[in-house]
This record gives sequence, structure tokens and C-alpha cells, in this order.
Amino acid sequence: MRKKLSIVGVPMDLGQMRRGVDMGPSAMRYADAVKRLERIGYVVEDMGDIPVAHINEDKNAQPSLRNLKAITKAASHLADCVDSIIKKDSFPLVLGGDHSIAIGTLAGAAKHFHDLGVIWYDAHGDLNTDETSPSGNIHGMPLAASLGFGHPELTGVGGFHPKVKPENVVIIGARDLDQGERELIREHSIKVYTMHEIDRLGMTRVMEETIAYLKERTDGVHLSLDLDGLDPHDAPGVGTPVLGGISYRESHLAMEMLAESELITSAEFVEVNPILDEKNKTAEVAVALMGSLFGEKLL
Repeated sequence: MRKKLSIVGVPMDLGQMRRGVDMGPSAMRYADAVKRLERIGYVVEDMGDIPVAHINEDKNAQPSLRNLKAITKAASHLADCVDSIIKKDSFPLVLGGDHSIAIGTLAGAAKHFHDLGVIWYDAHGDLNTDETSPSGNIHGMPLAASLGFGHPELTGVGGFHPKVKPENVVIIGARDLDQGERELIREHSIKVYTMHEIDRLGMTRVMEETIAYLKERTDGVHLSLDLDGLDPHDAPGVGTPVLGGISYRESHLAMEMLAESELITSAEFVEVNPILDEKNKTAEVAVALMGSLFGEKLL
């Protein structure tokens, strides 16, 4: 990983219906994200937050794509920001915000890699489109859009698509998939470790297999970590919690193994909602996991 690190916040809450997740970047900063990364040895530049509309601009739009225009605009801005960070040889670390921001993060990162890999650490697949989504919430669509599936305004962020090939994606922690997502996973043979596999194989083997799988086929790997990938007991401040998730300690192990692998070239931590949290616990968990991802050690 680069020793220069640039943080950008995306105070986005338009990809879903529960307010508060736009305060996620502030909560993670309050949990001392910058100081923690500096202590590890990184030169950290906090670039602040990109502007995001805080009103519903699509009141008359189709309900299958809530706030499409505002989300697309923010994603395009974020894509340019991530692109510029990588151009100056710094590591982009994006703080969310709901998971729709990944459309922009991946659009910016994919410009610099021929075969970008993605680790999607999440309870959900986020593989819906406007045709399959039960809710119309775009935070359930970013991985599909990055693969080139869905509305042209989402798939076209950054001016090209797809950003990622299905064979370069690994989903870890899935336990809540809609029917359309299951069909897309089967049709395109996307590699998924559900909680069944994590329980049965153990996190060590899951990460060993993930790292080996991506190392042989990618030239960079983006980590998209949704805090609802963890069990709600460990990360209560999320908008769509699902029981039976990955534990705090398993998540640290996963991040530590990724640090050792030196595979990760960009990352984002999303869906921290302070309004739903307990004394900023989820933001503190996110920052602790950042520490492990970037090489923090006890001894």
C-alpha cells in the first residue's frame, strides 16, 4: 500500500430511506480516523467532503430509482476525486455515506487498472437494478452498476462501463440476497462467501482463498466495506442490520490478512449511521478496522 493516504468523505443519504447516514464521515473522523492512520506511519491528507444535495431532487422520477440525478452527480464528482488521488500516487480512502457512493469510488479507481478486483464485504449483494429492486433504493445497486448492469446513468458514471468484471469480484459476508441478485450471481458465476461458508470454513480460509483468487487475475483490488457486514451486536449503527453477521474479531483478522497481502489499492467504509448507533460504537469499529487494514500491529 502507498504510504500517502488521502481521505475523502461523502455525506450521502439519498441511496436509501433512513436519515442519518450522511453523518457517517463526521462520525469516523470524530473516532480519530486521521490520528490512528498517522500513528501507523501514513502521511494523511484529509480532503474534506464532496458536496452532496440534501434534498430529494427526483420527486417526480420513477420510484424504482430514488434520487437518481443527485446520486449520479455526487458519484461523478467522487469518481473525479478518486482519479485525482491515484494520479498523485496516494491511496484513496473514502468515508460514507450510504453504499451508493461505491458507484463513484469504483469509477475513479477503475481508470487506473486493467483488471480491477473488488472485495465486497457486506451482508447484501448490492446487485439489484431498477428492474429487480424491491425498494428502488440505489444503495442496493452499486455493485450491479459497476458491473455494467442497470440504468445507463448509473453504469455510465465516469464515462465508461463496466468498471469491474464479474470474475474479479468476491462478496464476503452475504446473508440477505433478493431473488434478482441470486439470479445475477448464478448467471455470471460471481464468487460469494455467505455466512454459511464463513462459519464452515473459518475466516482464515475464506481470506486465504479470496487473496489467492484475486492475486492471480487482478492488477489492483478495491475493498468496499459496509459496516452491516458485521453482526449488529458489534456494529449497531447501520440502516439495514441483518442478524448472524461477521464478528468483530473475524473482521480484524480479515483486514490483517489483507494488510499482509498488500493487494488493496483503494478502500471505502460505508453505512455508518450515528443516529442509529450506540455512543459512536460503529464508527469506532470502522476506524479500528481501518487500523488493521493499514498495518496496525499490537507488537
